[in-house]
Amino acid sequence: MSPARRRPTLAALTAVTVALLTACGAVGHADDGDTTLAQGPPLAELAGSEDHLTDPKDWTGEVVVQAAGTPVDPIVTDARPELPATVTDAQGTEVTVTDTSRILALDLYGTLSRTVFELGLGDSVVGRDTSSTFPEIADLPEVTSNGHELTAEAILELAPSVILTDTTLGPWDVVLQMRDAGIPVVVVDPHRSADNAGDLTRAVADALGMAEAGEQLAERTQSQIDDTVAQVAALAPTDDADRLRAVFLYVRGQSGVYYMFGDGSGADSLIESLGAVDVAGEIGWTGMRPVNDEGMVSAQPDVVLMMSGGLESVGGVDGLLERLPAIAQTPAGQNRRVVAMPDSQILAFGPATAGVLDSLARGLYAPGSLG
Repeated sequence: MSPARRRPTLAALTAVTVALLTACGAVGHADDGDTTLAQGPPLAELAGSEDHLTDPKDWTGEVVVQAAGTPVDPIVTDARPELPATVTDAQGTEVTVTDTSRILALDLYGTLSRTVFELGLGDSVVGRDTSSTFPEIADLPEVTSNGHELTAEAILELAPSVILTDTTLGPWDVVLQMRDAGIPVVVVDPHRSADNAGDLTRAVADALGMAEAGEQLAERTQSQIDDTVAQVAALAPTDDADRLRAVFLYVRGQSGVYYMFGDGSGADSLIESLGAVDVAGEIGWTGMRPVNDEGMVSAQPDVVLMMSGGLESVGGVDGLLERLPAIAQTPAGQNRRVVAMPDSQILAFGPATAGVLDSLARGLYAPGSLG
């Protein structure tokens, strides 16, 4: 990402995220039965294979993929938190954690809970948000209702000894209520990108008295991301003029919400990690803003990335083109090129990022390998 681009402020991005959640109510999940589980030969082996598209614009039609699930692999097998742990969270609040026996880790994408499990503290997690669906946590009770609304009663019933969250869930009054109840609440940075996955891991680990394990996990995660990005680069065209021009759309047809994600939204990091051109950032689109016809036509994307729940909410590609006719004036719309992934995966930067990039790369550069 060019440092010359102006980044939106944390407050601005947070405000838009909360507004999206309020407008949409629930961020529903697509039916995973309609997705293709991205498995097959290692990504590195696809380069030059018969499934590898020499020209990534040489395909039509939508691709819906699901990242192949990977079992939790704790960085330590005998977690021993060093407590008390005192941290200053992302909001500048000093929080002291004295007990990690009953942990709740809650955010929009399930990243925080997965991080806690990867730190080796999964046995101490007592509940989950709706996005935390990996097998090791799936049987725990949900504390969110209507998609991503925090439910105070459900949280208090679990008697957590510490809560980790960010500003992507609401209502915020519930978080304040938990603090008033005497529960330590650590608020981490809501930004998600391939660049700050390590920082997020360290913030979670520090709050739980697992600083050393956190550093190890951050290094492992970054190594996996770097390795996958290198493999993706072998699939993507080397000439900038031949790279896919991609845009990330957030849509909720039932609520009339149509947003284009730009610079600083996390989608820019995703697109660049996939070896594509972030056209929203290219036209100066910052943060998360409602789509307008001029912006879409100016962007001229070759492919649209989106959440599969959003694609489903508008009735598939036909519905998307009907509701956003400006897309039909772009190569993406003319060729119906849409790559979608379940809501809980596509922007969930963290321990599972490498798998997300792997799956999306297959959809972009070797869709034939998905069967």
